[in-house]
Amino acid sequence: MTGAPWSSGVGRRPDGAVAVAGVDVRDLAAEHGTPAYVLDEADFRTRARAYRTAFEAAFGAVGTGVDVYYAGKALLTVAVARWAREEGLRVDTASGGELAVALRAEVPGAEIGLHGNNKSDAEILRALDAGVGRIIVDSLVEIERVARLAAERGVVAPVMVRVTTGVHAGGHEYIATAHEDQKFGLSVNPASGGESPAMTALLQVLKHPELRLLGIHSHIGSQILDPDGFEAAARVVLRLRADLAERSGVLVDEVDLGGGYGIAYLPGDVALDPERVAKDIAQSVAGVCQDLGTSLPRFSIEPGRAIVGPAGLTLYTVGTVKPVTVSADDGTDFTRTYVSVDGGMSDNIRPALYGAAYHAEVVGRSSAAETVLARVVGKHCESGDIVVHEVQLPADVREGDLLAVAATGAYGRSMASNYNMLPRPPVVAVADGASRVLVRRETEDDLLGLDQG
Repeated sequence: MTGAPWSSGVGRRPDGAVAVAGVDVRDLAAEHGTPAYVLDEADFRTRARAYRTAFEAAFGAVGTGVDVYYAGKALLTVAVARWAREEGLRVDTASGGELAVALRAEVPGAEIGLHGNNKSDAEILRALDAGVGRIIVDSLVEIERVARLAAERGVVAPVMVRVTTGVHAGGHEYIATAHEDQKFGLSVNPASGGESPAMTALLQVLKHPELRLLGIHSHIGSQILDPDGFEAAARVVLRLRADLAERSGVLVDEVDLGGGYGIAYLPGDVALDPERVAKDIAQSVAGVCQDLGTSLPRFSIEPGRAIVGPAGLTLYTVGTVKPVTVSADDGTDFTRTYVSVDGGMSDNIRPALYGAAYHAEVVGRSSAAETVLARVVGKHCESGDIVVHEVQLPADVREGDLLAVAATGAYGRSMASNYNMLPRPPVVAVADGASRVLVRRETEDDLLGLDQG
């Protein structure tokens, strides 16, 4: 039990139990309870450094700079934001709440970005007051809103315009964000009988003295395992940049190529390699700018899942184990063992929402039993409450076993809910043989404390 999809600190001990960064999972369960999100701090930091150093080296080699933003939507706690900054990353936020966490972590405003397709006035004002380094505007209406609020504050707001390039990449329709029929950004494709919405927005920003146009932002999807999509999108954005310079005389200084770098969720999966993708993109954008006759801008990227996803696992306790006879399409019957755990879709909605695939193993002991086809399910009142659709588990899996699901660092806690009034699990960091709570477990008192009766 080493290597992908597990974090680098995960391994089995001679007695068959698993340890994370030197901490036995049995001790984690005894101290913190289950379910629990367990985060390997050293693995997180190593991945953050790997992305920063790979991109800095690759883009430096072609004569420009790059900023790496940690995409806070994947998982953002005060400690995680601090880790990201300590490893040289900036922090990308997508709401007032995420911005509040980054500021609580003492990330300087200049190193924070604010996204969102429907920012409130309060969120924009908070960003302006904090001096965020960039507000990514997502519509023509928002350009006017930010300009108005900046004028009220007597400041000049640094903005980027988010565009949709038409390059469609990613694993599921809901997480592919560069096709036209979706809520994000402004299309680079010309409207009937006129210029593109993206060009209209860029020119509109330049008309406002309350706004400073930093550059152009794009994002093509999530869980992308082929760098060709990033290169194709970069060509479109750089062409738009050159066209804007031709129209207005302004060659913007920055281009953000977004994130979506894929990770390994299952044994045998191959994650996107940061060195490879950095070199491929850097060489591609250098060639495009040379063909366009423009200087290279400064670039930025936003890997979130790729840094925190593999660093996390979710630890559960097994409850009911139930064999179910299933009829196959060919008319034959087979047995699927349903293994119920003490969490479920409230702590990981992705399998139900996207059909996302995960891997699980029994981690509190070894087993010499043959494996059986199993489905790991939760305790919620939903037939779609599936944690792992298909996995081979020991035939002697039983009540009380500890079971871990790999690569849940991203979008587990950040998308968690209190469905069926289940308190959300804690986030527990492990490092150098010790554990500490980053976010405590919710209690029923927390839930009832919101109910005004």
